[in-house]
Amino acid sequence: MAYRYWCGDCGHRTLWLRQSDAEQKHLDHYVTEHPRIAPGGRIEINDKNPEGVSGSLLVLIALVLLLVLPAACQR
Repeated sequence: MAYRYWCGDCGHRTLWLRQSDAEQKHLDHYVTEHPRIAPGGRIEINDKNPEGVSGSLLVLIALVLLLVLPAACQR
């Protein structure tokens, strides 16, 4: 499953990530932006996209490499 954490004090939200990664990003946000406030907000769960953003991102990177590498080798 993919998780997205929303800040309870501003409009910030994490990307869709694995739970531990999203939670860490949420905590990092509170440390830098709201240092004296306990972390709060809400959590969204996306069970339709079990890989989160990272799976899609890897496919996109692979496609870009497949297009760029042959063009670069034709010099």
